Amino acid sequence: MSNLKSFYKNKRILVTGHTGFKGTWLTACLLKFNSKIMGYSKLDNRLKSYKKMCNYKKVKNVYADILDYKRLKKSVLNFKPQIIFHLAAQSLVSESYKSPLDTVATNTIGTSNILNISRQLKSLVSLIIITSDKCYLNKEFQRGYKETDTLGGEDLYSASKASAEIIFKAYSESFFKFQKRFGYATVRAGNVIGGGDWSKNRIIPDCVRSIVQKKTLTIRNPQSTRPWQHVLEPISGYLLLAKKIYVNKKRYSGSWNFGPSFAETMKVKSIVELFFKSLSLKKKIIFKKGNFKEANLLKLNSSNALNKLKWSNTWNMRNSILKTAKWYDHYIRKLELKDITNFQIKEYFKLK
Repeated sequence: MSNLKSFYKNKRILVTGHTGFKGTWLTACLLKFNSKIMGYSKLDNRLKSYKKMCNYKKVKNVYADILDYKRLKKSVLNFKPQIIFHLAAQSLVSESYKSPLDTVATNTIGTSNILNISRQLKSLVSLIIITSDKCYLNKEFQRGYKETDTLGGEDLYSASKASAEIIFKAYSESFFKFQKRFGYATVRAGNVIGGGDWSKNRIIPDCVRSIVQKKTLTIRNPQSTRPWQHVLEPISGYLLLAKKIYVNKKRYSGSWNFGPSFAETMKVKSIVELFFKSLSLKKKIIFKKGNFKEANLLKLNSSNALNKLKWSNTWNMRNSILKTAKWYDHYIRKLELKDITNFQIKEYFKLK
């Protein structure tokens, strides 16, 4: 995948939600590729981690709400991006129970704002909207969800992501379908792990906080199964897809899954135990059932990405946990986080 570096060199790229977990890693990758980047994110507590992981002074940083349409439109039109990665979102199921209206507004209207502004961009060639595997109506399928499966959700986070997909489809079939300037896609990935994730009620961040705060760790739903993958896996898929669309808009526009192979699924209990083992730590852990609805099984079928994009995971599950543990070991020992972040990006993409 080292050829991605030559493609992205000097490309003008907008990343919304660039200070979030995935957004920070994507921005760090694009910086290694020597892209010209504008990041658009709310000014919140994620900024500290972003600045520690990225050479943020090389990014045109705009700190504003994705719901501020006038500010967003002015910023984007002035920057004239060739590629857009839209990640700005409320990304937690648990938070959607606390702030349902904010979740729905950010994930639906925020996405609508980007879609509508994209219509007016003469510079745009590739538009990538990042949603979630939780956009699918979960029926506990063993076979894995395909891009053509029914959308839906029984919690507000899932429903908001399904709604974003439906809105995208409407724009695709109305405003986008008959224009030739840019291609467009939604991408759906499952639960990811990796350094720099500080979200509440997420498995690895909870593990790290228990170490730093020297507290007993409580894990909900230990038997739940998730398609764990390192954060660089779906990001590599987003980058590859945006490149493919740039070259052939019609062929690659649509919706795409980026998930690990079925063999890479793991139970929550197992991933926690392996993470602590990777850090050579023994930890008292309490496992209990969660107090809000969450799917027990959620797998993606990524055969389209495998067959048509030639995309697949580079790091297996065990290796992903080791890489994640290594990153947080740097954090715990107060080492330079830009160094470990850039090292893992160079390692993953085989950069010199």
